[in-house]
Amino acid sequence: MNTTCIEEQHDLDHYLFPVVYIFVIVVSVPANIGSLCVSFLQAKKKNELGIYLFSLSLSDLLYALTLPLWINYTWNNDNWTLSPALCRGSAFFMYLNFYSSTAFLTCIAVDRYLAVVYPLRFCFLRTRRFAFMVTLAVWVLETMFNAVILWEDETAIEYCDGKKSNFTLCYDKYPLEKWQIDLNLFRTCTGYVIPLATIMVCNQKVYQAVRQNKATENREKKIIIKLLVSLTLTFVLCFTPFHVMVLIRCILERDVNLDNHKSGKQTYTVYRITVALTSLNCVADPILYCFVTETGRSDMWNILKFCTGKGNKLQRQRKHILSTSTKDTMELEVLE
Repeated sequence: MNTTCIEEQHDLDHYLFPVVYIFVIVVSVPANIGSLCVSFLQAKKKNELGIYLFSLSLSDLLYALTLPLWINYTWNNDNWTLSPALCRGSAFFMYLNFYSSTAFLTCIAVDRYLAVVYPLRFCFLRTRRFAFMVTLAVWVLETMFNAVILWEDETAIEYCDGKKSNFTLCYDKYPLEKWQIDLNLFRTCTGYVIPLATIMVCNQKVYQAVRQNKATENREKKIIIKLLVSLTLTFVLCFTPFHVMVLIRCILERDVNLDNHKSGKQTYTVYRITVALTSLNCVADPILYCFVTETGRSDMWNILKFCTGKGNKLQRQRKHILSTSTKDTMELEVLE
C-alpha cells in the first residue's frame, strides 16, 4: 500500500518515543518480573487474585520486551528496516497487551467488588479454578481477535517527495485501511468502553462499602480510597486518549481525500503521542497492584533475599516466603 508522507511525525517520534520507551523498559521489565514472582506466591496460597495479577504482569512483560524494536523504528525516522514478520509480531503483541490488560484489570476490579460487597454470596466465582478458566478464555479470545494482524502485510511504503526519500511504515499507516477501521471500532467497544464502565462501577461500590464500614479505621479508609482513585485514574489516563484518537481517526479516515489531508496529519501526530502514553501502563500495573501494599513489598523483599541466598538462612528464607500472608492486593481483607 502506498501512502502520503506525513513528515511531522518523524521529528516527533525521533525524540519522544525513544525516551518514553527506554524509561518503560528500564522500569517495567524488572518490576513485572518481580510482580510475576509475587503473584505466583499469592496464587500458590490459593488466592485467585494472584492468577489475574500473574497474567497481567505477563502481558505487560511481553509488550515491554518488544519495545526495543519500536525504538529502532523511531530512531530510523519511522523507517522499518527489519523483516515484515517482526513488524507483524510487534504490532500483534502491542495490541494483545492493550486489550488483555484491560480485560485482566476488569477481572481484578470485579474480584475485589465481590470480595468486599458480597464476601459470602459468590464464593464460587472467587476460586483459583474459576480464575484460571477466565484468564485462559481471555488469552484465547484476545489472540484470536488480534491474529488478523499476523495474516496481513503490515508494512507500507511512504513516499516523501519533499525529502526525496521513502519510508517503510509498520502497521500505523495513513490512512487506515477498512479492515483496520472495523477492527478498531470493535476493539474500542469491547476492549475499552465495557471494561472502563465495569471498573468504574466496581470501584464506586467498593468505595461506598469502605466508607460505610465501621470496623475500618479512618487512616486505613483513606489509604484504600486513595488506591481506588489511583487505579481508576491510571486506567483512564493510559487508555482513554488512545481510544479517543482511534475513534477520531476511524471517522476522519473512512473516506479520506489524500489531496487534502491537513487535519489528518494533525490527528495522526496526536494519535502517535497517545500510543506512547499507553506503554506507561506497563509501569503503573506492577506498582499499583503488587508493590503498593505492605504484603506485596514484603513478598518482594523476601524473594530478593531468597535469590541472593545468605548462607545458613537460605532454607529459613524459603519457608518464610512460602508462609507469607497473602492479603488481597488492595488490603481490603479487613472488610471481609
